[in-house]
Amino acid sequence: MTVRETLDFSSRCQGVGRRPKILKEVSARESAAGIIPDADIDIYMKAIAVEASKRSLQTDYILKIMGLEICADTMVGDAMIRGLSGGQKKRLTTAEMIVGPARAYFMDEISNGLDSSTTFQIISCFQQLTNISEYTMVISLLQPTPEVFDLFDDLILMAEGKIIYHGPRNEALNFFEEFGFICPERKEVADFLQEILSCKDQQQYWSGPNESYRYISPHELSSMFKENHRGRKLEEPIVSPKSELGKEALAFNKYSLQKLEMFKACGAREALLMKRTSMPRWLNWGFWISPMTYAEIGTVINEFHAPRWQKETIENITIGNRILINHGLYYSWHFYWISIGALFGSIILFYITFGLALDYITSKMTIPVMELPITFHKLNYYIDTPLEMLKQGYPTKRLQLLNNITGALRPGVLSALMGVSGAGKTTLLDVLAGRKTGGYIEGDIRIGGYPKVQETFVRILGYCEQADIHSPQLTEFVAEVLETVELDQIKDVLVGTPQKNGLSMEQRKRLTIAVELVSNPSVILMDEPTTGLDTRSAAIVIRAVKNICKTGRTVVCTIHQPSTEIFEAFDELILMKNGGKVIYSGPIGERSSKKISGVSKVKSNCNPAAWMMDVTSTSMEVQHNMDFAILYDESSQHRDTEELVEKLSIPIPNSEILSFSHRFPRNGWIQLKACLWKQNITYWRSPEYNLRRIMLTVISALVYGVLFWKRAKILNDEQDLFNVLGAMYLGSTTIGSYNHQSIIPFSTTERIVMYREKFAGMYSSWSYSFAQAAIEIPYVFIQVVLYTLIIYPSIGYYWTPHKFIWFFYTTFCSSLSYIYVGLLLVSLTPNVQVATILASFFNTMQTLFSGFILPAPQIPKWWVWLYYLTPTSWTLNALLTSQYGNIEKEVRAFGETKSVSIFLNDYFGFHKDKLSLVAAVLITFPFVLIILFSLSIEKFNFQKRLLNASIENEHLID
Repeated sequence: MTVRETLDFSSRCQGVGRRPKILKEVSARESAAGIIPDADIDIYMKAIAVEASKRSLQTDYILKIMGLEICADTMVGDAMIRGLSGGQKKRLTTAEMIVGPARAYFMDEISNGLDSSTTFQIISCFQQLTNISEYTMVISLLQPTPEVFDLFDDLILMAEGKIIYHGPRNEALNFFEEFGFICPERKEVADFLQEILSCKDQQQYWSGPNESYRYISPHELSSMFKENHRGRKLEEPIVSPKSELGKEALAFNKYSLQKLEMFKACGAREALLMKRTSMPRWLNWGFWISPMTYAEIGTVINEFHAPRWQKETIENITIGNRILINHGLYYSWHFYWISIGALFGSIILFYITFGLALDYITSKMTIPVMELPITFHKLNYYIDTPLEMLKQGYPTKRLQLLNNITGALRPGVLSALMGVSGAGKTTLLDVLAGRKTGGYIEGDIRIGGYPKVQETFVRILGYCEQADIHSPQLTEFVAEVLETVELDQIKDVLVGTPQKNGLSMEQRKRLTIAVELVSNPSVILMDEPTTGLDTRSAAIVIRAVKNICKTGRTVVCTIHQPSTEIFEAFDELILMKNGGKVIYSGPIGERSSKKISGVSKVKSNCNPAAWMMDVTSTSMEVQHNMDFAILYDESSQHRDTEELVEKLSIPIPNSEILSFSHRFPRNGWIQLKACLWKQNITYWRSPEYNLRRIMLTVISALVYGVLFWKRAKILNDEQDLFNVLGAMYLGSTTIGSYNHQSIIPFSTTERIVMYREKFAGMYSSWSYSFAQAAIEIPYVFIQVVLYTLIIYPSIGYYWTPHKFIWFFYTTFCSSLSYIYVGLLLVSLTPNVQVATILASFFNTMQTLFSGFILPAPQIPKWWVWLYYLTPTSWTLNALLTSQYGNIEKEVRAFGETKSVSIFLNDYFGFHKDKLSLVAAVLITFPFVLIILFSLSIEKFNFQKRLLNASIENEHLID
């Protein structure tokens, strides 16, 4: 969905609340006082009070105050397809809530991924809403700047589940000073309040003599607060009598919207196998509770009661009725209407069950390294203009996302890349790393003075993306690297799935850095390594990054809302503005002196990074009628940067261009073993995938064994053979279909990880593909063993070694083919949804051309080629022929008497002499599918690294 659609949907679901009553009351008072309301305000008030509006004026208002107008018609995107930037997604999450009529908001870490200027603007808006409209807001922030911190009225400070302080923000320092802790000069209050609770950091703020200091735990601080006059004052409103008027503000309905309107909003977003009379009597209930029963009854009654089926046979019964009787579906015409009612009832029942389920069920370093500087000169990046913008009159066919970027990144120098959300920071890193899969790049990029060659550059590059993408089932280890990023204490913890289990967000951030560090890269690019972390966690990450930089590596980080301490840990800064333009590139200096020279002094205790973002904002440019990009281009600092780039663009004497004898660090065999090792661990630690399909196999075998109990030994007419064929068809397609449907989401998750690791030069796509295919073999083998041991004696197949081996071999090849079809569909499609749709289409084609519904001799010649391309057709051929191809017992088939083997040859085209060919074809299918899967993984890359222009460039919309 686009940003606007997301907010419109949220607005429709939340309704208008008390706005109509408020509008009515305001209008009445204005009329009584003779006041004529402002036209614009009157229109706005009436528009937001309209119930169930598909397009809300409130949406446009929220888009404006949240700064999302520029990307209103942009898809949100995900890990595979680039859409909104991280900061814009975070703003969208907040906007989804405030677009409704709620008056109490609880917001958790809403500033993650936002620059300090944008955070200040949003919190300022919330402050006005709170003060003017008397909203109740509680907001948790991880790294608030002093300016943002000063916007709050009250402060709740917590640690270890206890409240340490709750009261006016401006009295918090006084509270701690009473107990001997003083905030130093140039120390941000928010950082001081968080660090004073840490046993490692508390002592440095102690103002008394060192010998009298002792660590005061959060439990003691909480008790001290309760005994303090501030804590006692907090209890007064709790114990005081309550006003009865407060009940009027309460909501007495669970939802703010009528059920019909919620349904409209959600709506705007969103073969006969066995003769029934052959089924054991005690299983008849299963026939009547299945919706497919009524679909089948209604369909056959509608068809075989038609005039063309009313000719009488020699038995004085119509042809249509004879067919219905033979298949146990002879019902009078009124059953047609019963079936229609039953199907509609099933739909309603499923919807009710689905709704109830949604409502009530919840899911549970000393290594030597090459020192290589990076220079980029007049770097430009363009993409094709989207069709929507061309229709709106945009003048050119290309949009420019990076505009004449010049800079240098040096070994041992920690560089910060900063700018407002959407300025092009991630785009610049992607271009430098070579991860853009589309668009047009102009300019000069040099590594160690030589022109950049992508194939060799990836060998010495580490790229820590904003999204922490890892295989959930793996643990993380390698002692030295773990110690560097402080993960050595949790080295055996599973990575897990974000926001579900495993590592926390800050641990995943450090793991992302460690993953890139183990390959000993010379260049490390980091996209927002501190986003989502509290001040201490961010400081740990930056301390680890600083240690990495000291080893002689070239390191650059994009960063949002750094504290003063974190910001001054960097050596140099590249500052960007909207439009992909640089407005500063150079050193930060001691205590940020370089950055602020020549301008008014920063206020005491003001965060220099936040101050910098504020004074260079677009509003300041408009206010002073200037363009900072032009001012920078004309400055001496820009000339110094040009000279530095020119100097570093000259190769060091006696140096050689970066080259490697092989594309990958290890040969193909070692890559394959490494990938197999990883896949083995991943599969072993994925019980939700493997145990589930094994259990389904066992349950299916038991159900089909009971349903078709000893049917293989009953051979009297063609229906008995069809019953056995139905059992074979059900067994192969049910298990196979579940296998390839279940592997699609599992393999898609691993594919995202593969894209990152493949780009990093860890292994080839062929090693990954063969490992992925090979690791399935033992699990499929276990499935088939369990299935065969249950189903073979239950149905009563012939107990001879030859027939048993044929049954096992055929089932194994069939199951393997289904698994590999799922892998192939993943490699050919951009996401799970499309792959699932194609899988459903594949199942339909399997059913139509398997020879079960229509045998090969009866398929039209222009379609019969699909029969031979269908794996299930060869499976049924092998299963039925191996069991009955040599059986000469005579049965009555369609009014004639003939042997079973002759009937198989005449009706199905199956002959025992062709079993060798069938066996070869069965094993060929998995090999062909593996090769196609490997080729598709090699050739197709669906991870879009091309941003929508509306996200990155505000000036392009002008």
